[in-house]
Amino acid sequence: MPKKKMHIAQFLVHGPTYHSLAMWRHPKSEMTKDNWARPELYQHIARTCERGMFDMVFFADLNYISDTFRGSLEPALRYAVQAPEHDPVPLLSYMGAVTSHIGLGATLSVSHHHPFYMARLWATLDHLTGGRAAWNVVTSVNDNQAANYGAEREPTDTRYEKAGEFIDVCQQLWNSWDEDAVVMDRENAIFTDSTKVRRIEFEGEFYKSRGPLNVIRSPQNGPALLQAGTSPKGKALAAKYADAIFAIQPHARDAAAYYVDIKGRMEAIGRDPNTCKILYGMQPIIGESEAEAAEKQEFHNSLVPEDGGMAILSAHLNFDMSTLSPDVEMASRTEPELQRMKPRYTKPSGGSYTAREIATRHGQSVSLPQFVGTAKSVADQMEAFVDTVGGDGFMISPIYCPGAIEEFVDLVVPELQRRGLFRTAYSGTTQRAHLL
Repeated sequence: MPKKKMHIAQFLVHGPTYHSLAMWRHPKSEMTKDNWARPELYQHIARTCERGMFDMVFFADLNYISDTFRGSLEPALRYAVQAPEHDPVPLLSYMGAVTSHIGLGATLSVSHHHPFYMARLWATLDHLTGGRAAWNVVTSVNDNQAANYGAEREPTDTRYEKAGEFIDVCQQLWNSWDEDAVVMDRENAIFTDSTKVRRIEFEGEFYKSRGPLNVIRSPQNGPALLQAGTSPKGKALAAKYADAIFAIQPHARDAAAYYVDIKGRMEAIGRDPNTCKILYGMQPIIGESEAEAAEKQEFHNSLVPEDGGMAILSAHLNFDMSTLSPDVEMASRTEPELQRMKPRYTKPSGGSYTAREIATRHGQSVSLPQFVGTAKSVADQMEAFVDTVGGDGFMISPIYCPGAIEEFVDLVVPELQRRGLFRTAYSGTTQRAHLL
């Protein structure tokens, strides 16, 4: 029986670092002070990933510069800890203009917006990209981000309850226009059949919206929805709404448990588990030989300062890591903020990573597993991971840019295609079609 094909997406940030704090320092990145911000770079990436038949390019995004570590902005600014970070949403149109198939996704938090604006924005982007838009629905978990909007961070349960209602409003707005509402009857002077456009009159616990949307039904009737929840509430939201989930699971055993959890939640609410794909983060490091790949890994990882790792880990946990001893075993910590990443604190062979070790790993890859070797052995590792976990594919994060994405497309993708594990042509034209 042939194996099912993998889904592959490209992880991006509109900034000088992605998951790797070494990226801007790496000599292969060829970065100047501002060339990472050029739209032409991202157009090149989109073309490259489309040549590689990826499902999508996907931007993470944060709306703050963190001062969580030591109560200062200095570490984040010094080490480019997701700072600076420009808005990725405008790039989707730039990238869509030079491609015709690849999906185009970006993160945009619901925490400080109204559903009507978001429904209008994403319906418009879905039109502009010909049905290739994907929205990563997140809530804001960092005090810095809330403060930028003059607010306070809300409890996890409240944030996800609001997010669910937010999506419900958006979906009703996207459905407020029938597919055939626009008739353009010139003879009778009727542009839109008003019987096919409806108010939604939504009044929930958190949001109100009268509607209808003033954007016609888009090719996908709204964007594909992405999610990355790890808390019980987050996983419930993903199981209900997501077309794809981006998951960070360093160990295959934990990835397998996550997979079973999400798919089980989908079955429990009567949703076909195949309608949501789980993409696991990975950081490929490819060499012409195993030894060369190992040298590339060692060199890349050596470029990440310990304080940089502490700063990015503090930002993502919303917890100041300077308050802990660098040698403390993380698996034994009980602080609520630290529980979000608890599966990452245990070594593959058992035992706990120290705070220093976790911070260093976080600065190198945000705890994404590094798949190191020749193109063949990286493909072997990907295949073994999927076989262990059960599905569905990967979110690829480069160690330098440009260069690493091209290496994966030119070297690993053909190997996966030879094994029948990855598409050789697109079978559809929309983001949701790629995820089938």
